[in-house]
Amino acid sequence: MCSAEPSPPLSDADRRILLELAVASIRHGLDRGQPLTPDPAPYSPSLTVPRATFVTLHMDGELRGCIGALEPVRPLVQDVAHNAYAAAFEDPRFRPVRADEIDRITVEISILSPAMPLQVQSESDLLAQLRPGVDGVIMAEGPRRGTFLPSVWESLPRPEDFLRHLKHKAGLPADYWSDTLKVWRYTTESFGGERQG
Repeated sequence: MCSAEPSPPLSDADRRILLELAVASIRHGLDRGQPLTPDPAPYSPSLTVPRATFVTLHMDGELRGCIGALEPVRPLVQDVAHNAYAAAFEDPRFRPVRADEIDRITVEISILSPAMPLQVQSESDLLAQLRPGVDGVIMAEGPRRGTFLPSVWESLPRPEDFLRHLKHKAGLPADYWSDTLKVWRYTTESFGGERQG
């Protein structure tokens, strides 16, 4: 995980562009079986810097797909297009999105701040440092790793529950603790959630 200065928030116009790109990439996937790969050149600098993103899809109020990355690996416009396609067609928890569903799907984009390591001595120490509703959390023990976006606090508002479910996602027992456990926190700039079709 890297740490760096957070980027300034995007303008409303930039947010609209990213939401439109996400939907276009899903439609492109329905037509051609692959994501859009937008050329960064015509976009503003704020949309071409490498950023880590997650794209979350809902349909009729239920989760329909969520895919992203914790590290920035490509320009923002390309990362959103890639993750929107992956959320629609490659999330192993769901069948691929069909053409007749596209107008019922809402798209939310979360742009991650750089992850910052937490120095914790115990589980109670970690619980005391968590900021409910604010922090996304990454937990890693050896090859096992899991993350929850800050939006997960809406369904798991108690830090103890949030942490227990995150351990489960990382493949660890609910009561697991170790001196080698690594934890990072990050925040997100999230937008969307309205139907884009």
